[in-house]
Amino acid sequence: MPETLFTEHGVRLRKAVAREGELSWLLLPGGPGIGSESLQELADTLSVPGTIWLVDLPGDGSNRSPSGAPADPFEVWPHAVLEAAQAVDNPVFVGHSTGGMYLLDTPALDGVVRGLALLDTAPDAAWTSHFVEMTQRHPLPAVEAATAIYEADRRDETIAAIAVASAEWNFTPAGVARGRDLLARMPYNAAAVDWSDAHFDRVYRARWWPTTIPVLRLAGRDDRIVWQGGWDRPEFQTPNVIDRLIDDAGHFPWIENPAQVRDAFNELAERVLP
Repeated sequence: MPETLFTEHGVRLRKAVAREGELSWLLLPGGPGIGSESLQELADTLSVPGTIWLVDLPGDGSNRSPSGAPADPFEVWPHAVLEAAQAVDNPVFVGHSTGGMYLLDTPALDGVVRGLALLDTAPDAAWTSHFVEMTQRHPLPAVEAATAIYEADRRDETIAAIAVASAEWNFTPAGVARGRDLLARMPYNAAAVDWSDAHFDRVYRARWWPTTIPVLRLAGRDDRIVWQGGWDRPEFQTPNVIDRLIDDAGHFPWIENPAQVRDAFNELAERVLP
């Protein structure tokens, strides 16, 4: 396969790692608005068999105006993720944060994907109120200042400033320097942030829950961004789930504890493979 693929409506898949093996690992970023570059370190951490792809929806991250995308690229959000799964053989979809929510909002993936990994994500929008409460308990003046600038001038550059200022929420004290570096070099897309805020974030509720394929549900034990309590409900305690809390890690756990993340994905790969 080529190094970069585009689907019918402009979803971009970029090959990050290629190993022997039949599986195709599709890494979908969170945010929204942050590019799949935010998952490069995850791709480098994993030792799973097969090919790892970085996935960007049309209009997200640096995937600005791909061929085939509608004039309003958000017309196909988030369900264009199905096109990504159909573009490769034996897909295992990996969604980080809001990316995982987009996957659970797309029931058409059932029967298409061989496995699912949900990283620091949630089954419904209840996580947002917990996030607001956290920010009130642990205010970051730099975030408040950057947010004020963004509200007055909604550009990609001002989104980036908010992200960098929020590093102390996203990472443990031991990982915050590496986390700040990661957030500072990412592409951001304010239009994607605004679309999700207006149409998805507050009303989201998972529209399917896979029970016939392996599911890895993984989060940093110290994640302060996305509350994990929503998974406690009985409907999510199915025997196909691998539950892993990553020690000494926040919202990007592969940055702070790559070994535990690697081990969890290896267990998922063993279950996915025949």
